[in-house]
Amino acid sequence: MQHWLADPPFFGGPGQGPRQIIELFVAFGLTALIGLEREIQGKSAGLRTQTIVGTAAALILLVSKYGFQDVLVDGLVVVDPSRVAAQIVSGIGFLGAGIIIFRRGSVHGLTTAAAVWESAAIGMAAGSGLLLLACTVTAMHFLIILGFMPLARVLSSRLSGSIRVHVTYAEGRGVMSALLQACERRNWQLAELESDPTGGVLLTLSGNGILTAPTLLAGIDGVTAIRQLDDDPD
Repeated sequence: MQHWLADPPFFGGPGQGPRQIIELFVAFGLTALIGLEREIQGKSAGLRTQTIVGTAAALILLVSKYGFQDVLVDGLVVVDPSRVAAQIVSGIGFLGAGIIIFRRGSVHGLTTAAAVWESAAIGMAAGSGLLLLACTVTAMHFLIILGFMPLARVLSSRLSGSIRVHVTYAEGRGVMSALLQACERRNWQLAELESDPTGGVLLTLSGNGILTAPTLLAGIDGVTAIRQLDDDPD
C-alpha cells in the first residue's frame, strides 16, 4: 500500500495554486461590492448574503474543475465541469424565489433576488478564471442600480406610468374629496383605492407626470403623511 505521503499534497496541489486563490478573492471582492450597495440601500440580502453566495459559487465551480484530479484516468474516467455549474444555477433560483414576497398588492424583493443570482454568476465566472467578465458584470451592476433609476424617473415623469402611494390624513376635513379632485384636474386615473387597517388609504394612480403626485398630494390641507410604495423596493 502506498504511503499517504505519496498521495497528492493537501495544500498546493492541482487546483490549489495562487491562480485559484486569486479567483476566490476576486469573487469575494466583487460580490462584496454588490452586497455593500444592497446593504446601504437597506435591503434584506445585503453584504454578507451576496458575498457568501458569490464566494461559495466560485468555490463550487473550482471544485467542479479541479476536485477530481486524483480519480481521473486518461481514456477511462471523464468529468464534465459544467454539471456543477448547472446545479448552482438551479440552487440559486430557489434561493432567489424565497426572497420574493407579495405584500399589499405589490411585489417585493425582485431586485434583491436578481442581485443574489448575479452574485452567484460573478462568483462562477471568477471561479472559472473569467476574471475580466466578472469585473465587467460587477461594473454593469452599479450602472444598472445607480444609473438606471434616475433615467427611469426622468422617463416616468414625462411618459405615462403608475404609482402606488400610502396617504395618511386627518378625518372629517374632506381630504379624500380634495385628493380625488386634484387627481381629476391632472387627468390621473385612480386604478385602486384601498383602506389600510393601520390607518390611511392606499391609492394606485396612473397618468402622465405621475411621479409628481406624492409631492403635489402632500401639499393638500389635511394630509399628514404620504409615502410612495415601490413596485420593487428590494
